[in-house]
Amino acid sequence: MTDLRRVTDLWRRCGVVVRDLPFGLLLAVASLLPALHGKGTQVGDLPARPFDAAAFVVIALECLPLAVRRRWPAVCLALVSLGFVLDQVRGYHVLASNAMPIALISAGAHLERHRRVTVVLLSMAYVPLALALGRLGAPERVEGYVVFYLALALAWGIGAWLRSTRAAEVERRRHLAEATRTAERTRIARELHDVVTHHVTAMVVQAEAARYLTAVPDRLDATLSAVTDTGRRAITDLRHMLDLLNPDHDTDVSMPSAGDLDTLVEQTRRAGQPVEFTEEGSAAESAGSAEFVTYRVVQEALTNALKYAHGSPTAVRVRYGEKEIIVEVGTDGPGSRAASPGGSGRGLAGLRERVDALGGEFSADRQPGGGFVVRARIPAGSPS
Repeated sequence: MTDLRRVTDLWRRCGVVVRDLPFGLLLAVASLLPALHGKGTQVGDLPARPFDAAAFVVIALECLPLAVRRRWPAVCLALVSLGFVLDQVRGYHVLASNAMPIALISAGAHLERHRRVTVVLLSMAYVPLALALGRLGAPERVEGYVVFYLALALAWGIGAWLRSTRAAEVERRRHLAEATRTAERTRIARELHDVVTHHVTAMVVQAEAARYLTAVPDRLDATLSAVTDTGRRAITDLRHMLDLLNPDHDTDVSMPSAGDLDTLVEQTRRAGQPVEFTEEGSAAESAGSAEFVTYRVVQEALTNALKYAHGSPTAVRVRYGEKEIIVEVGTDGPGSRAASPGGSGRGLAGLRERVDALGGEFSADRQPGGGFVVRARIPAGSPS
């Protein structure tokens, strides 16, 4: 099996001319077999004549150019056509004359330039061939020549269809690659937003609060330590995310999940946001992506609470069901916005995309009292 794979790999590494040559050689050898004499394509039905030295030249012209039918299709078609004309005029009717439709298909599929000119020249060359065969006494009628011409045109059409199909496949793959790159850029931007925005927002809020604690050294020191810890966590999370984005990253690298919500809530509390956290049930073993999305929903909602409702009581409720996870994060009032950096709205849009991708439901609404509430229903697998 290993030797066969090596041979296959070696064959694939060979040039296209080397890979196409065996077929032409095989057709040439078959044309020399006595049992296959007179089994070739016939136009005009001239009587067959025995082989002579010129017959070997005709066979070579019709078979050997097939080695370059994909590399130089125009050269292949010209040489095969010349051999075909000689074969029909001299009445050899060798098996190698079947190379003509093969050359036409290859030219129709691989010829890049002057395609229309090639079709016109071949059509014009067919008329003198038919006239020459008629003068040599060929009994074929006009309709026979027309049918054969249509058969040759069909061979060219097959090649043109193969060419268009290949071009369509290349275009489809290009669009797919472009869509994949766009999706990957969107995913990276979304992850960067989620990681950076949360930590930077917490650092801005903590730093702003530190301005008013200069008269209380102990609280000032604690606040600055919190800023430092948040910065370190931001660096750690960024490195973790870059490891995940690296195509060569270790598959054992873990993603944030619902099990990390306690740490996330505690970080938000240290940034000065009063948060009440309630969990009901436990995540299903097969929740997978649902847990990750749950974490991001809570993270973005808490980031918005720090931005737009700093100091307002915030409630986080997560309920795990057999087939879904329900998340609700709300604030009771507008709080203080003195320390809130501006937002672009990208975070909530990204959350909606995440939840929609899993077939769930997402909403973010303002409360009558000035607060807001974020709700998400995230489908999750049943426990196995």
